[in-house]
Amino acid sequence: MSDIQKELATSDLDIGEYALRLYVAGQTPKSLAAIANLRQICEDHLAGRYTIEVIDLLVTPQLAAGDQIVAVPTLVRRLPQPLKRIIGNLSDTERVIVGLDIRPKRSETI
Repeated sequence: MSDIQKELATSDLDIGEYALRLYVAGQTPKSLAAIANLRQICEDHLAGRYTIEVIDLLVTPQLAAGDQIVAVPTLVRRLPQPLKRIIGNLSDTERVIVGLDIRPKRSETI
């Protein structure tokens, strides 16, 4: 099983508030870095509130048209609306947080 297939198999997380789709092209260092960086950012800032779908465009290139993907890796925030995109390996955590408009979880008042 390839690394991308392993990521696809482990990306069935509980449905959260943020639905993220990461487009990659094979097992390049940039693709693998983007997957690892995204997982870390989500665990640090969205724990329990996200789903990640990793799309390998070498396996399913037809999926690129739906989200108008022109470069990889590209991260698409599908939910909450509106759609947002970030291109690159997601190594700049602050840029990703701002680009995805990640907000802290609301505290419940007593």
